[in-house]
Amino acid sequence: MKLKNKAPIVLIIAVLMLNACSFSAEPTPTATSAPTSTPAATSTKTPTPTKTPPPTITPNLTATRRSEEWNAEIQRYFDEGYIDTTKGKFKKLDDFSEAWAQLNWYTTWPLETAIEDFVFSGHFEWSSASKTPNPSGCGLVYAMQGEGRDGYKDYSVFLDRAQILYLRTEFGHGFRVGKTRGTTTVKFDDPLEADFTLIVYDHYSYVILNGEVIGEYTLPQSDLIEGALGISILSGTNKDYGTRCEITNAHLWTPIK
Repeated sequence: MKLKNKAPIVLIIAVLMLNACSFSAEPTPTATSAPTSTPAATSTKTPTPTKTPPPTITPNLTATRRSEEWNAEIQRYFDEGYIDTTKGKFKKLDDFSEAWAQLNWYTTWPLETAIEDFVFSGHFEWSSASKTPNPSGCGLVYAMQGEGRDGYKDYSVFLDRAQILYLRTEFGHGFRVGKTRGTTTVKFDDPLEADFTLIVYDHYSYVILNGEVIGEYTLPQSDLIEGALGISILSGTNKDYGTRCEITNAHLWTPIK
């Protein structure tokens, strides 16, 4: 398996500022007649204006509900022993929709340049242009280090219609990461979709589908887990669009230690 990163797109926003001008003319003097006597004006009491209360701040109920759900999710993983702290920060990720067509290769869109322990959650939907593709699907690549065939290393996890592919790539060669417990077998019928969570914490990793732990993995203590993290697509066919992946409701949590 090999990696090919997409270049980011930089958007340039131009801001135009308009200055308004005003002018006035001096009045022309005119002749006036002598003033006549007029009665003195009487003062009129003006009622005190009433105070308008400031507008109340409407809470962002969607953001509040989302924060509560995310915190509950992290608390659940803490209670289960997958992580040892609930102190951390969340990052909401943009929805993702891409396709990739190169047989038995994966390509990655980076999210973070340097990250070690994390919890990623999102809703995956994927499809293949072939009815009988090689393993293919949505996934994540993490601990990306180095460049070139002889210097590049990473871990990658892909959700296929029939299995979880947990791989370690090193020096141009990829091999499966053995599970500590659970199963690598799954079964999805069209439409292909699932709530996907990947936990990487203190050299342990967990794959959770639709709230259920599918596999637990023990990573070598000698491995450097810190590195870049990205969303990835593994293509099992060269046909047409190859493999299409859509990820929504995605968020990333990293601990504060």
